Amino acid sequence: MVGGAASGKSAFAEQLCAESGKQKHYLATSQIFDDEMQTKVVKHVAQRGAGWTTHEAPFDVAPVLSGLGARDICLLDCATMWLTNHMLAEHDVADEQDRLLKALRTCSADVVIVSNETGQGIVPENKLARQFREAQGRLNIVLAREAELVVQVVVGLPNVLKGQIP
Repeated sequence: MVGGAASGKSAFAEQLCAESGKQKHYLATSQIFDDEMQTKVVKHVAQRGAGWTTHEAPFDVAPVLSGLGARDICLLDCATMWLTNHMLAEHDVADEQDRLLKALRTCSADVVIVSNETGQGIVPENKLARQFREAQGRLNIVLAREAELVVQVVVGLPNVLKGQIP
């Protein structure tokens, strides 16, 4: 699922997972540094409802993905926070992206990934923001290339870019 901030991506992805009939896993990549993020996390937990197993992995998602099987579905929410974490920690983003792709390719479960589209706005005024926008665009491209289904969510409405919604 790709789209702008607060576009309905997570809700749509959660619905897709819930309708799969599989064991639902939520792979949380955000880190809580302030009250605003805490409030957002609480809202997302309530929105998901019961029946989810939550895994917190702001950096290394591979151990979670490798532990899932064919009866599972995993919602990775979100690739944007995962990328932010790595960039702010000054990790080698290309290496981390390769590790993420390898983990996704070897995961036995279905994986639904939420990611923000950051390239449709104005050019950011600072270097880090421009680097982030470029890295996010490259990450979205490789994730979409690997995915069987790519859905852009705008104002809560799905627009299928690749594949078919089951």
